[in-house]
Amino acid sequence: MDFLDEIALTGLTVFGRHGVYDHEREYGQEFTVDLRLRLALEQAAATDDVNDTVHYGELAQNVAAVVAGEPVNLIETLAERIAVVALEDLRVQNVTVTVHKPHAPISLSFADVAVTVHRTRTPDGLEDITA
Repeated sequence: MDFLDEIALTGLTVFGRHGVYDHEREYGQEFTVDLRLRLALEQAAATDDVNDTVHYGELAQNVAAVVAGEPVNLIETLAERIAVVALEDLRVQNVTVTVHKPHAPISLSFADVAVTVHRTRTPDGLEDITA
């Protein structure tokens, strides 16, 4: 069995205007994104060339554009959009995306609210690999 390597980008914090409530869209808030990309990295290690791997600086910019972009009601939708962006690089076989909303409008004390999606590339497109 071939094992895939991993690139992790964690703690990417971007201001966005996502949420069900009008005030969330009007005032906005920070969202934090964690990504885990699984892909083969042997070629990049052998060539020592950034062109043979996912450029995580460019990935961060692309993900930030999604978070700062068109508002959605649910962080589930936001996580899905981010997963699609991560899988645009055909070398990425699967991705785990967690979107944190630490300032969610909850009237109780809490540390964080987060949604995690897992997506994998299939011959027919993408598949949700959560059980």
